[in-house]
Amino acid sequence: MYLPATPGDIITIELPEETSNFIPEPIDIHPVFEDSDLLIINKQPGYVVHPTKGHPLHTMANGIMKYMIDTNQSFKIRFINRLDMNTSGLLAVAKNSHSQDEFTKQMKENKVAKRYAAIVKGIIKEDSGTVNAPLGRPDPERVERGVMENGAPSVTHYKVLKRYETGYTLVELLLETGRTHQIRVHMSHIGFPILGDHLYGGENPWLIERQALHARYLSFYHPVSGKWMEVEAPLPDDMLETIEKIKSINK
Repeated sequence: MYLPATPGDIITIELPEETSNFIPEPIDIHPVFEDSDLLIINKQPGYVVHPTKGHPLHTMANGIMKYMIDTNQSFKIRFINRLDMNTSGLLAVAKNSHSQDEFTKQMKENKVAKRYAAIVKGIIKEDSGTVNAPLGRPDPERVERGVMENGAPSVTHYKVLKRYETGYTLVELLLETGRTHQIRVHMSHIGFPILGDHLYGGENPWLIERQALHARYLSFYHPVSGKWMEVEAPLPDDMLETIEKIKSINK
């Protein structure tokens, strides 16, 4: 049955109450932005986003379940983006299906900007550049991705933020596509692996024990209000400490 709306009518939409069934765990959750439709947190390294066969517990989803209990909320956890276990930074959660669908639509239309900061091995001479190299999975039994002729189209833009004469570069990276391990593979492919990345040639536990990659900036249109949003997360302490170590090499 359809009823015509007239000026002055108040129209309300009631979304069904939902929840997730992850086991709550006391994992620190650091909200950067939150309202009734979205939760955006600054994820610490060392945690996968949601339970998998290899990590059934101790995930960000488990921590968010505990956060919901502590803040008297109930919503189904719908991750909008993903971060590798040892990547830190902005992780967005939709609290309802509309927000998730609208966010997905914006990402397909390239209306969502995701910028990362990384410390790479080597000094990049160009101030900016683009890596356009298709990515795939050379061995289905292994987690590593690689540049493959028949891989999925993948584009990463980079900009130099700071060069260190001791042999490292701080870069900002803008994703045009969002493939698994995209930044890590692309930077290694052009000869500048991310510092601390044991999979793709940047391992150096003396400087940092995880890949020095941080999701620092996210911009989008709010899925309900339509307001332009910009959310940022500063470099984490371990990356700041690594930069100080790099500066002190051979001093």
